[in-house]
Amino acid sequence: MHMKQAADGRQNGPMAADLAVGQRLRALRRERGLSLKAVATGTGLSIGFLSQVERGLSSPSLRVLTQVADLLGVGLAALFGGPAEPDADGIVTRAGARAALTLWRAGITKQLLTRGDGSLSLFLMQLAPLAGTGDEALVHDGEEAGLVMEGALVLTVEATTAELGPGDSFRFASRRPHRYRNPSADRPALVLWVNAVPRA
Repeated sequence: MHMKQAADGRQNGPMAADLAVGQRLRALRRERGLSLKAVATGTGLSIGFLSQVERGLSSPSLRVLTQVADLLGVGLAALFGGPAEPDADGIVTRAGARAALTLWRAGITKQLLTRGDGSLSLFLMQLAPLAGTGDEALVHDGEEAGLVMEGALVLTVEATTAELGPGDSFRFASRRPHRYRNPSADRPALVLWVNAVPRA
């Protein structure tokens, strides 16, 4: 593949999503005056890997994104593309103005339903069939709660695993190791998810 074709390919689809996330991570890191080495030391990730993520050459997992966001002192909402545009009063976010984060390798798409600059973020998360966060647990600051709207969700918090269906809800402290997945091989899952992150 020619270099021009490779560059053009990064403008659309999954690679464009990786590039957008990487650019936001780099901007947040630089705003805080942190080097790649400092982020690597704080997260336990390699400098080379972090550099690839920032340049859109590697697709980070949700676990990696939460680790880096935690170190940078921001919620996951800060990584969403095109900040949500609320009405002038800052209260309402219209359906067509939602920011989104696509973790295409994991099969997870999150739409940000609220502004990303507060301590409380509301997401509409869709998990493709059999999609999930993987075997490694997520651990980060804050608190989480949610409501399964469609499909099924298997949620594991520490040693407790539960399968939830439409109408079932949950709440837990984000510092408790957790992971989740869609157990269905043919139906997506839709979850209304809330993250509350303490402000620095």
